[in-house]
Amino acid sequence: MLVEPRSGLLAAWGNALLAGLVSPDEAALAIVGEDAVHRVDGLPGEAGPVGLTLALGRLRGLGATGFRVALPVPGHPLGLSGPPDFNARALEAEEAVVAYGVPYGLVPEVTEAGPAGDLHVEVVWRVLPVREAPPADVPSLGEAERELAEALRDATAVLSRLDVAGSGPVAEAAMDAYRARAERGRDVLPPGYPPRAVRVLEMAQRVGLLVSVAYENGHGGAVSASEIAARGEALRPVERVARRAQVAAYNAYVEGGEVRR
Repeated sequence: MLVEPRSGLLAAWGNALLAGLVSPDEAALAIVGEDAVHRVDGLPGEAGPVGLTLALGRLRGLGATGFRVALPVPGHPLGLSGPPDFNARALEAEEAVVAYGVPYGLVPEVTEAGPAGDLHVEVVWRVLPVREAPPADVPSLGEAERELAEALRDATAVLSRLDVAGSGPVAEAAMDAYRARAERGRDVLPPGYPPRAVRVLEMAQRVGLLVSVAYENGHGGAVSASEIAARGEALRPVERVARRAQVAAYNAYVEGGEVRR
């Protein structure tokens, strides 16, 4: 199952805040989630790290009109537009937020402390200059929805043939976990997002579940090297499509350069 990135929450709830649809406290609470604390470092006019509410207000004062998401991985700079330093940091974190209206982006640095099951997580968002240019490889919502349907159909056929589409206790547990999160997942996107964005994000989660089940079920019936390679070939493009869909859903709020109000 796809994990909803921190950058997605910051962009989505930051957009709702800029549009006046949620309060600063509501936005900050949703962005922090189960983490202990989030701070923002490197804002113009600030000598050190500040809290989320102050940071979002400062960015709005500087001219930010919206936020979009980047989810890059090696070989796929999804959502990035440069410069190289920002791209490198975003690639290391595998996520970032880019502001509209001001040439700044934010990359999370996550610190964990404590025993397993009781982790204390702190996040510092580093503010860095970004290039004002079209983001790399981001589809529209319509394109993402079509790609997800095709990827789900193709991957299911291949993985079923290899007997790893999802059976046994591991798969059942994953399905139960997904069902338990289904309703909560609807709350990932705040007020103001179009219904199609909610639908695309939920569909991306379902596709991510298929990939997760296939990986966690071990080799299943794919016992030969060629069958294992075939599974990998089936999963890689599916993962890519799911990440593209996530970005399309989060960025739907500012698609075309206009924030919905």
